[in-house]
Amino acid sequence: MTSGAAGTRPDPTAADGEEAGSSPGVRVERDGAVATLVLDRPGAMNSLTTAAKEDLLAAVSDVAADDSVRCVVLTGTGRAFCVGQDLREHAEVLARGDVDALWSTVPRHYNPVALALATMPKPVVAAVNGVAAGAGASFAMAADLRLVAEGAGFNLAFTGIGLSADSGATWHLQRIVGAGRALDLLLRPRTVRAAEALAIGLATEVVPDDALRERAAAVAAALADGPTLAYAAVRRAVAFSASHDLATSLEHEAGLMASTGATRDHADAVRAFLAKETPVFRAR
Repeated sequence: MTSGAAGTRPDPTAADGEEAGSSPGVRVERDGAVATLVLDRPGAMNSLTTAAKEDLLAAVSDVAADDSVRCVVLTGTGRAFCVGQDLREHAEVLARGDVDALWSTVPRHYNPVALALATMPKPVVAAVNGVAAGAGASFAMAADLRLVAEGAGFNLAFTGIGLSADSGATWHLQRIVGAGRALDLLLRPRTVRAAEALAIGLATEVVPDDALRERAAAVAAALADGPTLAYAAVRRAVAFSASHDLATSLEHEAGLMASTGATRDHADAVRAFLAKETPVFRAR
């Protein structure tokens, strides 16, 4: 949820010629079977007001349910990917003492966004164009791949303002970098720059700043042309196996293998392989 962090404290109200909240929360761009969700409050470092969270949740839910979308990209505009909660709005609600409004946003907005990103039946790519802090980092970690601009970084900023973590940070981070390093980054938040993020597995790939959108589009297009149903099954299997023993995970894998094996995509791919042709996947 949080915006800002010990050591860096990105200011969600610092404008680049724009008042915080003056731009739409999220913009959806389509290119064939790829949907790109662009967090679009650059003057506020793409921090999240209530309106922006509702826009993001609606956009994520729409692309998750749209069968014509076969890959989703999440990115930001300006110098940030997303720094989490808009602290200006948060401070106003805190001053009013509206406890319900203050904390209901986690189950109402943050949790559903994180869950949809992690569980939709299609690949998700985070194109991390700048700092990803707090819930912004959590949303990036919910993606399958994190393409990170050289000038970008991650900050698990929650404890920097006296909060615990949300939006799946504690679930995803330890699975990506290990429990010990996850605790270090959560208890002693700092900005993990792109090169270090790559070294510890937090970044999938580091890309020159000016090439990020082009690289993300190419990766997403390749995924959108791939076996969407198999990708969805793999996403489910990895999440399931993370919290089950080997025997149960093997049984789960067997069921998913049977279901994907019954698809037209599988039959067509086998025929293409035997004919030495490139398979065409139609997500059916």
